[in-house]
Amino acid sequence: MKNSFIALLVFVVVLTIKAQADEGMWLPSLVGKLNIQKMTSLGCKLTAEQIYSINHSSLKDAVVALDHGSCTAEIISADGLLLTNHHCGFGEIQAHSSVEHDYLRDGFWAMKREDELSNPGKTVTFLIRMEDVTDQVLKNVTADMDDQTRTAKVREAAAKIEKEAKGESGYETRVRSLFESNKYFLFVSQTFKDIRLVGTPPQSIGKFGGETDNWMWPRHTGDFSMFRVYCAPDGKPAEYSKQNVPFHPKYFLPISLKGIDKNDFTMVMGYPGTTTRYRTSNEVKYTMEVVNEVRIAAREVKLDIIKDYMATSQKARIQYASKFARSSNYYKYSIGQNKGLTALNIIGKKQDIEKDFLRWANETPERKAKYGSALDTINMAFTSRDEKIALEYSREALLRGAEIFAFAAKASSLDEALKGTDKDKIKSAVTELRGSLDEYFKDYDSSTDQKIVASLLKLYSQKVNSKYIPGFIAEIESKFRGDFNAYARKLFAKTIFADQARLESFLNKPSSKVLDKDMAFTAMRSMFETMNTISHDLSKTTSKLEKARRLFVAGLNEMNKDKSVYPDANSTMRLTYGTVDGYVPHDATYYSYFTTLKGYVEKGISGDVDFDFPQKLVDMYNAKDFGPYADKDGSIHTCFTSNNDITGGNSGSPVINGNGELVGIAFDGNWEAMSCDIAYEPDLQKCICVDIRFVLWTIDKFAGAGQLVNEMKLIR
Repeated sequence: MKNSFIALLVFVVVLTIKAQADEGMWLPSLVGKLNIQKMTSLGCKLTAEQIYSINHSSLKDAVVALDHGSCTAEIISADGLLLTNHHCGFGEIQAHSSVEHDYLRDGFWAMKREDELSNPGKTVTFLIRMEDVTDQVLKNVTADMDDQTRTAKVREAAAKIEKEAKGESGYETRVRSLFESNKYFLFVSQTFKDIRLVGTPPQSIGKFGGETDNWMWPRHTGDFSMFRVYCAPDGKPAEYSKQNVPFHPKYFLPISLKGIDKNDFTMVMGYPGTTTRYRTSNEVKYTMEVVNEVRIAAREVKLDIIKDYMATSQKARIQYASKFARSSNYYKYSIGQNKGLTALNIIGKKQDIEKDFLRWANETPERKAKYGSALDTINMAFTSRDEKIALEYSREALLRGAEIFAFAAKASSLDEALKGTDKDKIKSAVTELRGSLDEYFKDYDSSTDQKIVASLLKLYSQKVNSKYIPGFIAEIESKFRGDFNAYARKLFAKTIFADQARLESFLNKPSSKVLDKDMAFTAMRSMFETMNTISHDLSKTTSKLEKARRLFVAGLNEMNKDKSVYPDANSTMRLTYGTVDGYVPHDATYYSYFTTLKGYVEKGISGDVDFDFPQKLVDMYNAKDFGPYADKDGSIHTCFTSNNDITGGNSGSPVINGNGELVGIAFDGNWEAMSCDIAYEPDLQKCICVDIRFVLWTIDKFAGAGQLVNEMKLIR
């Protein structure tokens, strides 16, 4: 371990007044140096080597990144059985569903291996090792370099390290920056591509509470689904094939039936997505007033339209279930984050930190010269908002708004080929586009998308500076007298991208002339031209902002030499530790740390979109048919809370007790601490977990898929 890195790890990265030992998303390779003593004092009985090892099997070998880090999952059998959240498998469950086989509504269980369902595009990535390579990356970087030269030197060194580490191994290698590019780590991993759906409870269990309960506690949701990792007969990753076999992992997690009690040690390993706990007060203000407000405004419009369509039929509900879930999750998150940041006065707390930093930086000429202007530079980057508002609305109202424009963009490579003379390129582009049609149109309703186009383009035109209005939107005022509905009607009547048969006909005889006149395709081009303008204007401050952030973090490192730290999350493996407990959300209220099946039955409302329930579950509850999965109090515990530090990407992460046994699956955070990505709140922040015994009870007793439980190693 390099001394320089140990020095960095004594700086408080979290800009909060009150730090707790439980706080932190720690690099597993450093647990032995930084965390194991505190973990042991809280009840961890494992050694650092049992948690993370390069030479031996360890916990890290059972924890995987799902779909390159969008979620986390864990291996729970010697035959590659995988456990994650229901919402992490929601897209695959929806894709396999139909009116005849509604797996969203009814659930799915593969009673035999040959019944397991393949999922093209789904991946599972194992971490092989991580290594501090800061010295190698920064070897040729000097303090007086301009930022462009520095970036080039860093990329050159990183590419060399990645190439040498990869060798003939077949592994993926990637150098990632940490601590705002003050440190660099090499991550070596292996990705498997044949991932099959094994089982999922009905949505009335796996998504019980729906949008009403999302981000809330108490919860009673059985938020889990099961997959299996397959590989080639030689054990190496392979695309789907009938000849593939179940993967045999280096390690899989044993499962505890003993349950958990208040103050029990818990550890979460996973792939948290993004935190921004280094951000300054002005940056937090920007997040609240621009990023979140734009997201809320645009998604509210889109979600209302989708919800109306989903209510029309079972087919419509299945088609848009996954799209609605993806969009609504961070819509509600943004509302909660703004509320939390305000209630906890995070801007004020960060301003206090910044005052201390400036006072410290100005104490000596050397510090003032190096760090004195960092905060001013960061603040200057956020004085102008027009281009930033345009950026956020272009993401939410254009790129992530209606589907038709993003789909039209798929024809860009075909358009380029058609303008040339290479027939093979044209044929290849046609084949690629044609191959996506069935999957796209299966879950597409043009009338719904037409409404989204009209509503979001109108919103964009009202909210964005005229400099950043795409030409085709500006023309709606003159050609359609500002009637966005009329524009959308004509677009969908004329374009080839709203109807599969029309698009198939075009692909039989593709023409660049047709694309050049197509309203959806030309609108897409206009959007990207405008986004280039936005990017150009943003680039004027980007490089200065990145350097200022790097200096700000480096300065904080010097200012706080005696405090332990962790880097912001960036979809690399992290470990958090804490204990089981409830919390006080507001005055005169205490939330217990666990819920039971009794609460599930009490919440249930037959036929309700969020709280519908399977009658079989209620019957089993009334009969007390709990098998070996009841707690010592005689009830089925459904969910529990701990103070583990998590964020998006941790969904599906294993919750592990002090003996290294699986006791739950992390699936959510709590509403009162939605500020957590920016600032950890030790008194309020909770990790919401489904109790593993509820998971096993659902698999074995409710679904009758006991053969899956028989694969697992149960600790009684």
